Amino acid sequence: MTPVERAVAEAHRREWATVLAATVRATRDLDLAEECVQDAFVDALGAWTRGGVPARPGAWLTVAARHNALDALRRAGTLRSKLHLLVEPDADPTGPAERDDRLRLVFLCCHPALAVEAQVALTLRLVCGVTTRDIAGAFLVPEATMAARITRAKKKIAAARIPFRLPAPSELPDRLDAVLTTIYLLFTTGHTVPTGPELTSDDLAGRALDLARMLRDLMPDEREVRGLLALVLANHARRATRAGADGLLLRLEEQDRSAWDQEAIAEAHGLVLGALRGGPGRYALQAAIAALHATAPTYADTDWSQILVLYDELLAIWPSPVVALNRTVAVAMVHGPDAALVEIGRLERDGRLAGYRYVPAIKADLLHRLGRDAEAAAEYERALTLSDNEAERAFLAGRLS
Repeated sequence: MTPVERAVAEAHRREWATVLAATVRATRDLDLAEECVQDAFVDALGAWTRGGVPARPGAWLTVAARHNALDALRRAGTLRSKLHLLVEPDADPTGPAERDDRLRLVFLCCHPALAVEAQVALTLRLVCGVTTRDIAGAFLVPEATMAARITRAKKKIAAARIPFRLPAPSELPDRLDAVLTTIYLLFTTGHTVPTGPELTSDDLAGRALDLARMLRDLMPDEREVRGLLALVLANHARRATRAGADGLLLRLEEQDRSAWDQEAIAEAHGLVLGALRGGPGRYALQAAIAALHATAPTYADTDWSQILVLYDELLAIWPSPVVALNRTVAVAMVHGPDAALVEIGRLERDGRLAGYRYVPAIKADLLHRLGRDAEAAAEYERALTLSDNEAERAFLAGRLS
């Protein structure tokens, strides 16, 4: 990869959402905006090769995308009605208006006219630049199915003429759950990348944290918004220690807790206390679990009994099979691996987590702790076939050997 190609790739990771949101604001057309932004990134390869990488790649790309939109609208004969949108003065791509544009784009994609899964998928694709393949992996569906879902969602937004604006206060509750889910899935996608050589994507996780903070600023009194921000902060605080110098995954008990971001953990703890007042929600409960892990002085000091109580409460209000799987780890620590294997068996018979790589990975660890190494090896091999993340695969191969 040449230096210019690397610069374009880096700009795509960092600037995609800002450039797309600014272009949507100008065109009021998702498909046209996405096409114009994609063309701007292609144009950058040639222009930056000839003239060098600009000091502000995001601003360059925004101007290029708007010029592409101007040409497209001129060809379509709609220039006069939208010209005032396309001649706005150049803006700082990190300024408040552009941050608001990204949040507007999130709420546009999370309109209640769309099915919740379509809202989340569309936002991950357009706002966050997550690949369709990785979104499909997060939803445990084939890539072609997810591509069709995203296309249908975009067409529905265009047909319904959904406006590009922040919702009125009365409209926020109808869209909040999808927005929270989107930010959470974005964070989990960055926290452990589904595919590729790296364990994490700090860029994706950082975008999720940025969006969570913006949402908290918009809705400061919403408990679940505080819960989500606390959840992201508590987990993101460990990012520097989740892999060793060799890039291999480190288990929680192997991580250097002195290197965790104590300021972020303290902020998360304060947010959790506020989020749990008045009745816990699913993000507040997950944040409380993450905060217990983050504030334990050592792995041995982890309050697993309290974590299990929180998982029981979480499962009662959010009966997700992934929550049930995560709960088995706490069951094993409180009641032993045998009890956890019984829970795993129920989940396998249920079938909703078929193909989910963490089922055999957790099962293998439980079997190994019971000395059933031949069965554990078979489960590690099954987990290897289901994982596309190279850091995870290296970890699993090490456990297998």
